[in-house]
Amino acid sequence: MSKNSEDRLNNFVIKLANVNGTGSASANSLLMKSIFRMGIPVTAKNYFPSNIQGLPTWYEIRVSGDGFLARAGRIDIMVAMNAQTYQQDLKQLDAGGYLIYDSSWPREKEFKRDDVHVIGVPLAKLCNENFSSPRARILMKNMVYVGVLAALIGIEDGVINEMIEEMFATKAKLIPANKMAISLGKDYVLKEFNCPLDTRLERLDKTAGHILIDGNTASGLGCVYAGATVAAWYPITPSTTVMDSFKSFCNQFRTDPDTGKKNYCIIQAEDELAAIGMVLGASWNGARAFTSTSGPGVSLMSEFLGLGYFGEIPAVLIDVQRVGPSTGMPTRTQQSDIMPAAFASHGDTKHVLLFPANPNECFDMAINAFDLADRLQTPVIVLQDLDVGMNDWMCKEFKWDETYVPDRGKVLNKEELEEAAAFYRYLDVDGDGIAARSYPGVHKKGAYFLRGSGHNKFGVYTENSDEYQEVLDRLLIKWETAKTLVPKPAIKMSKKKTKVGLISSGGCDYAVLEALDRLEEKDIYIDYLRVKAFPFTKEVEIFLEAYDQVYVVEQNRDAQLKSLLLIETDYPKDQLISILDYGGMPLAARTVVSFIEKALVKGAVA
Repeated sequence: MSKNSEDRLNNFVIKLANVNGTGSASANSLLMKSIFRMGIPVTAKNYFPSNIQGLPTWYEIRVSGDGFLARAGRIDIMVAMNAQTYQQDLKQLDAGGYLIYDSSWPREKEFKRDDVHVIGVPLAKLCNENFSSPRARILMKNMVYVGVLAALIGIEDGVINEMIEEMFATKAKLIPANKMAISLGKDYVLKEFNCPLDTRLERLDKTAGHILIDGNTASGLGCVYAGATVAAWYPITPSTTVMDSFKSFCNQFRTDPDTGKKNYCIIQAEDELAAIGMVLGASWNGARAFTSTSGPGVSLMSEFLGLGYFGEIPAVLIDVQRVGPSTGMPTRTQQSDIMPAAFASHGDTKHVLLFPANPNECFDMAINAFDLADRLQTPVIVLQDLDVGMNDWMCKEFKWDETYVPDRGKVLNKEELEEAAAFYRYLDVDGDGIAARSYPGVHKKGAYFLRGSGHNKFGVYTENSDEYQEVLDRLLIKWETAKTLVPKPAIKMSKKKTKVGLISSGGCDYAVLEALDRLEEKDIYIDYLRVKAFPFTKEVEIFLEAYDQVYVVEQNRDAQLKSLLLIETDYPKDQLISILDYGGMPLAARTVVSFIEKALVKGAVA
């Protein structure tokens, strides 16, 4: 069904189909940021292959005057720049939508849909006539289609020019050519077609106080603000940009301007095992240290994570989740590391998890992770969805509390050790399950050695069953303490009283919030809790107890979040209903809406 012109105003999706390695990323980013500069809420998804060059890639821009930021699950304008995917791209286009293609070569016979509008622009011909360099002709074709879209949807000239000057500020000689390319596309379309389309932009004022940033960059910045000084890693998609960002920010903020001395240490390890080992060693010595990785890295790190848990060593791991099992699809999103991360390692092991839903929380939770790791003396794993980590999001400007002081937990200094009659590394004296620690070398009474083998509360090696069990039971007391320290869930109550709830986490949030709005328009009311951490706080159990049925929305096949809820709470299994989406694409609101509407027909919604 086509949309009327009012529906399309500041409310549409553009998808750009390109070939990986042809330089389209800059043009696509310019397009998205220009819309943002017009005060219109926007978000982007980059779907690219895990090879270096030659395969199809897509960039999807959602324009939403209402501020919805999840994947829309529809396409209104398709810019088809890859002949190999023409049929696929045409099929994805919604009825009434627009297909834009390079008409330098006749393609009309390939477009066999009467319910869409086809706009042909001779992009290659325009470039060949105006640029002499073969490389320029390829690259500038991308800027020509930016000009085409600028005319068709109504991007302001001043905004486009401002963005080009900013983008090429350090390469000023490229500015004239890029401006010319945009003019070529815009002038052609203005001459040949009626502009703007009904699918168009109109300036708003809804982006003030907001920025565009991806979650991985936000996490890297958060690690700097948390006071991290040591990072060890092994490159893996999609987490590499966490460390790239951390390094960039450290160069900026942690380098002495007079001496050039770097007040940080970043090590590219030989593998993930070495990386987490270095992090644990640095953390044991008193540094704030972290690693970034993805699912395969978590698998390799599991044994060392068990050492961190049983040896009680602070450490932070940022896991940007991709599609598995095995190598899977490295550049697609999923939430499939929840169970492997929660119980990483053999034996009775439980790890604290944090679930950021947007770049603001990636920043805040990076800081929170270090405080929790120090306070609880245990590894803390931040589970970011690839969609949150690698894609650009519109979010509120970051705020920083200048009074913040890192929470280092129970660390005895030299004076305290001197006054103590004795120091026992694993002795809990105040009942919260957390024993005091000391940094190596501070005092002869302090800790010099670490035990990952069986030990008693005094830190002495043991194979005595009672002594070993006493330590393991204390770790459960610490787990209960963790429930009072981790972030509480976000709860959104519906406009009317209901006996139906919904739980999700991480990158599902925007899609769920939009879905709940759509459902309320149809008089379907559901209360919503977004889990921010594991272990679950008391608020999660209270929420579950209030409802006859609870939907659990997550992006994995095996319902891992639901499994954790069943393990950690007494809520009846048959009252938890899974809504699963695990094909690797970001969750769309319509997926949630469709499932719940079908359940309503079957009588599964009260």
